Amino acid sequence: MDELGMPLLQHLEELRQRLIRVVIAVTVGVIAGMAAAEPVLKVLIAPLEGNLPQALSPTEGPAVYFKVAVVIGVVIAMPVIMYQIFQFVAPGLESNEKRYVLVGAPVASLCFALGVAFAATVLLPAAIPFLNGFLGDIVEHRYSIDYYMSFVSNILLWAGLVFETPLVMFFLAKLGVVTPQGFAQARRIVIVGAAVGAAIITPTVDPVNMMLVMGPFLLLYELGILLARFA
Repeated sequence: MDELGMPLLQHLEELRQRLIRVVIAVTVGVIAGMAAAEPVLKVLIAPLEGNLPQALSPTEGPAVYFKVAVVIGVVIAMPVIMYQIFQFVAPGLESNEKRYVLVGAPVASLCFALGVAFAATVLLPAAIPFLNGFLGDIVEHRYSIDYYMSFVSNILLWAGLVFETPLVMFFLAKLGVVTPQGFAQARRIVIVGAAVGAAIITPTVDPVNMMLVMGPFLLLYELGILLARFA
């Protein structure tokens, strides 16, 4: 065996071992997720205000239930997944890079979780009733459970990604792509964009609902500017 062959085989074996641990963690998480899937579904369906979604086939309900359990399982297993990835790539990182990963990965996970929670508790309860009432005098709004959960999943995903904004701004400033002053100069555009987005999500004259949606995004941007100054 040549000198290059042994390290390659060792890396492949290490990768295999870490993948096995990830699979075990996800499996345990999915089992736990099966117990939590129904309560989570009830929370996500609550904005429909009693207008229950429909199952258009005998397998649609169980399929959605299992999908939700898998997502919950991956979320539960995420610390293990992140740890295994870090341990695999750590030998090739410099000490300062390791520090960024060790701090950034948990913070990114927390930001994503906060975004998902915000969407589930604020965005969806504000948006779904309006969408259900749109053209309500001529359209009967009925959804399949699979279609509705796909829509909700997209909202949760995008909200989670939006809550990563401060970290993205920090690393852009760290890399010298955008300066803190550049972010600050774009503040007016961001405010207008946030106001338009809030008006679309909560198309009412109630300023409280608009600020509930608009406020967190503006706070995230201001936090990003602050972090960029320390980059």
